[in-house]
Amino acid sequence: MSEHRIEKIESLIRQVLAQMIQREFIPPAGTIVSLTRVGTSGNLQEAKVYISAIPDYKLKETMSILSRKTRFFQEMLNKKLRMRPVPKIIFVPDYQPAQAQEVEAILENLKLKNQNEK
Repeated sequence: MSEHRIEKIESLIRQVLAQMIQREFIPPAGTIVSLTRVGTSGNLQEAKVYISAIPDYKLKETMSILSRKTRFFQEMLNKKLRMRPVPKIIFVPDYQPAQAQEVEAILENLKLKNQNEK
């Protein structure tokens, strides 16, 4: 399957699911949930939907709720997309934003340390 077609399908799934999550999903109190990216298999049988949450410690709880609602989101996606087969969605926690934040904090500390040594 062409990479361009896969990218278009991933973008479409990301757009539709993001809207559905925004409208239909009630996150844990005080949590902001974000769909960060979608990665589909080459044969379009599966789509990994990467989710991040702020604050980070609510990600596990958020993933638990989403996992229980996977069937609901799959059925809604099946109705909205006009393609066959519609990839089976799998919600996956995305730790990259948290890791990027940690790296930034480390770099900032090193920068401050170097300034203090001068």
